[in-house]
Amino acid sequence: MVSQISTVHQLKALFETEKLAVLATQEEKGPYLSLMAFAFTDDLRCLLIATKRSTRKYSNMVKNPSVSLLIDNRLNQEGLFLKTLAVTCIGRAESLEDSQKSAFQELFLQRHPELTSLVQSSDCALIKIIVENYYILRQFDQMEELKMGIA
Repeated sequence: MVSQISTVHQLKALFETEKLAVLATQEEKGPYLSLMAFAFTDDLRCLLIATKRSTRKYSNMVKNPSVSLLIDNRLNQEGLFLKTLAVTCIGRAESLEDSQKSAFQELFLQRHPELTSLVQSSDCALIKIIVENYYILRQFDQMEELKMGIA
């Protein structure tokens, strides 16, 4: 069993190296997946994504803020499957208001400066995902849950 401190360090290391996640939202017909750039807070309680308000994923999050993200280090190379680490993040999406946006925007843009024009666009919504649980899969058969204790 991996200690919680070790798990947190492993998550931070993964999040620092991987810049993309798969976001799952829900629409009437079923799940909808989107490839997203993401950032994270140091305490791992929040993940940040940016999207235009005119997108399907944004509309889905407004209707149903329950979301999931998958972040992994997979390499499609033979022999490396057992080194794969995959993390499913379960949480609640909240669009940040202008009064809250500044600090989170800076954090996001430090990680993704190439997305400055998107993030500073008037149509862009910066979304904070408040993480409730992380499910960590190691070597395809070792599962661990990390509860974030959000009140």
